[in-house]
Amino acid sequence: MSQTTTTETKAAETHEGKTIELTSLDLAALLCSRVCHDAVGPVGAIVNGLELLDEDDSEETRALALDLIRKSSRQASARLQFARIAFGAAGSAGSSVDTGYAQQLTTQFLQDEKVTLNWTAPRLFVEKNRVKLLMNLVVIALTTIPLGGTIDVTMDGDAENPVFSVLAKGPKPRLGQHVLELLAGRSETGAVDAHGFQVFYTGAIARACGMVVTIDLDETEVRIKAAPGETSTT
Repeated sequence: MSQTTTTETKAAETHEGKTIELTSLDLAALLCSRVCHDAVGPVGAIVNGLELLDEDDSEETRALALDLIRKSSRQASARLQFARIAFGAAGSAGSSVDTGYAQQLTTQFLQDEKVTLNWTAPRLFVEKNRVKLLMNLVVIALTTIPLGGTIDVTMDGDAENPVFSVLAKGPKPRLGQHVLELLAGRSETGAVDAHGFQVFYTGAIARACGMVVTIDLDETEVRIKAAPGETSTT
């Protein structure tokens, strides 16, 4: 049995919830928390590797420590480069981003995850917020297949009117309890914490660039689609 839901209809399915309103300071703090969350793991591992070198300079320990440092440095770089586009300004207002570059960063970001990324979207320069939206939809797709699987990214339309599709397949796919509500910019309390911020932020990007996000879930896959809709007035 499948379930199709859009960010606009979630409120009608359950309670409407309260609109989440963040001050600029709150938004900045949550963005920083998200970036730090992604970077702290590999950076901490680099520190551990250096401590190993300080404590034991044997050949075996040295090889182990250098391998840990190399792998963790690559992870930290991939996550920060991804965050620079997915969460950052990525150029001046009105700029476009190469979807091929987004593919490269997303591939690196997922390199150590238990997923295979199949990105077949054409290489075009697309308005930066729409590229940010696509990259964040991939992050959401990743959370729906915790046991691993595949993520397929495709794009229809053209650079001015893109339609993004992200398909996640894996054992026991699931959608977080509050994902749809947060995408719609609402929560039971009218607040959002660091854990749910990325989903809320994705919904905010969609509204800002006039895209409507649709999610379809069944026993084997999660289908996420973003298509042009009414332009946000906020």
